[in-house]
Amino acid sequence: MTGQSTLQPGQGSSSADRDEVRLPPIRPGGYDPADYAEAVAHAAEEAGVSALLVMTVLHNEAYKPHHPLLERLWQWWKPGASFGLANMHRATFERVRRAHDLPGRWQDLRDDPAFAIHAAALHLKDLDRGLPRRHVRRYSRDELLALGYNTGERNMRAFARGVPPGPMARSYLRRFRAHRNRAAEALATTDHGRPA
Repeated sequence: MTGQSTLQPGQGSSSADRDEVRLPPIRPGGYDPADYAEAVAHAAEEAGVSALLVMTVLHNEAYKPHHPLLERLWQWWKPGASFGLANMHRATFERVRRAHDLPGRWQDLRDDPAFAIHAAALHLKDLDRGLPRRHVRRYSRDELLALGYNTGERNMRAFARGVPPGPMARSYLRRFRAHRNRAAEALATTDHGRPA
């Protein structure tokens, strides 16, 4: 099943390249965000955001298995859980879906990695629009956007003004910084990461 396309007609992006995106493996420890580098590069380009930002967020969100069967079981145990490779919550997805007229449903995030990555890239674009151009220097723009992805837009704006993040947000930021090089290496293997 992992070798089959995950897109159904009318889902995700119209990009033909998304047809090759595979489901994450079911076995623990078998998931590597680098396997989705091409999908990340395409989604980031379509959304107009940094592929490095999207890939680093994907690395940060790789703390749990993402196979659809495991996510269904997780939802049974915890109905408000986040879904997809990028761990998006329902309320966030619904905002992104309405803002960008996405054809899919929140539940599709668990079954369609390309759609989940596309929704995450669009959400990061929306966060970027809400982030003030001027912000404290202790965080890069990408770091603030990652914090916004993790904690919400209101908290992101507070961090941009200089409000210190709490322990969970600080942990997310440390992991984001630690994953940056791995994310860049993964993207370097894509057509988008190679010099022209």
